[in-house]
Amino acid sequence: MTDLLPNHNPARHVPGRFWALLPCAGTGQRALRVQPGAGAVLPKQYQRVAGQPMVLHTLAAFAGVARLAGTLVAVAPGDDFFSSHAHPAFFALPCGGATRADTVLGGLKALQQRGAQDEDWVLVHDAARCLVTTAQIDALIDACQGDSVGGLLAHKLADTLKTASDGPGGVRVAATVDRSDKWLAQTPQMFRLGVLLRALEQVGAAATDEASAIEAMGLRPRLVPGGAQNFKVTYPEDFALAEAVLAQRLHGGTLDRFGGQRGLAASEAINPFFARATQR
Repeated sequence: MTDLLPNHNPARHVPGRFWALLPCAGTGQRALRVQPGAGAVLPKQYQRVAGQPMVLHTLAAFAGVARLAGTLVAVAPGDDFFSSHAHPAFFALPCGGATRADTVLGGLKALQQRGAQDEDWVLVHDAARCLVTTAQIDALIDACQGDSVGGLLAHKLADTLKTASDGPGGVRVAATVDRSDKWLAQTPQMFRLGVLLRALEQVGAAATDEASAIEAMGLRPRLVPGGAQNFKVTYPEDFALAEAVLAQRLHGGTLDRFGGQRGLAASEAINPFFARATQR
């Protein structure tokens, strides 16, 4: 299917700018929980973790990446969360769609309207991976900016992997799988804007992540080691783990960027410059 990417040339290493794109239009049904005092069930990316909405922890990491030309948060139409959390480190636009692929496609087109070119790099990141660090994002850029395809953060599988069968006796082990070449895909996932846009237009909602769309075009993304803490908050119990990690880090990066309520473990002063993103 590489004929669908006529402009892709593995020998070319064209420099381009770097953009970040956070799909933020989902509701996170598997992680829904009632936030005390919220009055409603919030999408998981807006629920508080260590005193801040989860997505602000994510954005704080990207705000530390000096090479980014801009960070777009792609929200659903009618979502006004960022009207009270505005900050110069990112911009939010209502370009979200019914699926992740639709939201990323809408975001890529919005970046084009902002002046992004086909040869620019786009780092797509899950809003709910709130433990990603600036260092990990920079490491991905360093590893992939000269690559002919691009790549993604990933974590080598450490646990023994089983396949299962379901029958009258319940779910049973069917086989043990060799884990030596198995990796857990993470984000950010970094690809050229034009190539990623064409791949998603071709593959559509069948793409579970950006890398799978690129793979469907016959290309092989690079795997860049991430870390176990860069997990996606998916289930209710994941909030407690994310909170514990952020408390251990004192979540100072988020507070310094955006101000706001601090957790019990944080004690450093807030930079008043970033207080503008505090909910008003």
